[in-house]
Amino acid sequence: MELLYTQGTRLAETLQQTLGGHEKALLWLTWIGDPRASFFIYFPLSFFLSRKVGISVLWIAALTEWLNLTFKWLLFGERPFWWIHESGVYSEQQMPKLKQFYSSCETGPGSPSGHAMITGAAWWVMMTKLSAFIYNHTRSSLAKNVPVMLYIVLLLGIGISRIFILAHFPHQVLAGIVTGVVLGFLLSRYEPENFKLIHYVTTSVGLLLSAVCLYWGLYFIGVNVSWTIQLAKKWCARPEWIRLDTAPFSSLSRDTGALLGLGLALSSPMYASTQGWRMTGKLKTVCIVLSVLIIEIMDRIPLSGHSSLLFYLLFYLKNAFVPVLVIAVIPWLVHSMFVTQQSQKQQ
Repeated sequence: MELLYTQGTRLAETLQQTLGGHEKALLWLTWIGDPRASFFIYFPLSFFLSRKVGISVLWIAALTEWLNLTFKWLLFGERPFWWIHESGVYSEQQMPKLKQFYSSCETGPGSPSGHAMITGAAWWVMMTKLSAFIYNHTRSSLAKNVPVMLYIVLLLGIGISRIFILAHFPHQVLAGIVTGVVLGFLLSRYEPENFKLIHYVTTSVGLLLSAVCLYWGLYFIGVNVSWTIQLAKKWCARPEWIRLDTAPFSSLSRDTGALLGLGLALSSPMYASTQGWRMTGKLKTVCIVLSVLIIEIMDRIPLSGHSSLLFYLLFYLKNAFVPVLVIAVIPWLVHSMFVTQQSQKQQ
């Protein structure tokens, strides 16, 4: 492994030297590949363009991030920004000249890359549906492959950005991309829209309990699953870059909360009341803008950091509310405000 880490560090150094002038673009690629974006941006965007695709995006993102978390706990992957200091490979004089960024200092283990894995899986269903849509309307094989090429280029760009900012080694990015593509292919075959509420509840609770049991099981056999947190705090260039929302249990709270919220949303009377309603393009745009705006405002509200348990509980509830907002509340409000008023005017 030391050879992989050393060669990966050398590549990161080369990337920072050659691509330093494109820092903003690379940080943007890291931002669009953030697992958070799959829940807060790609889910509402795809839902209002295609209900089935949107539900699948959220379902796949949640399951993939949960798997990514368990893989990270079991694989003990280092991250470059602390490994170069802790490995003992480099003396003070030989230390690589590498720069950290706001997104570098994640506190969980590094393998496989969550950005590559979760985004690759969530984008898979979006890419395949868009490709099929284009082919159905153009009958052009060339046009059909445009989303595929875009998918590949953006995933590679996200991977390069993660190496550039010292969040991952190259083999961790490659593992994330391959795993994400495979999971996207496998999970996209299921249609979670038809699942009952009890299925979502049991899945949410089951994933939460199984991850907690894995954590404590490893702890009791002498494995410190939180070994990365202290390393991240020790070697992060700025203390404020260490954020609780990048911790492994934050990922778990997001996944299980989103699954519960998805079940509640699909079972709600508000969602049922808007079934059969075909939204115009303008109303879809209104719904997308409202959803993303409200979610962004919610995400900027600071959660209590005095107690980790309270933070994770609030984080869970916030992420459970997002699907309810997107699937049930926003469409119901838009339907009530625009469609009902139009019907009354016509009468």
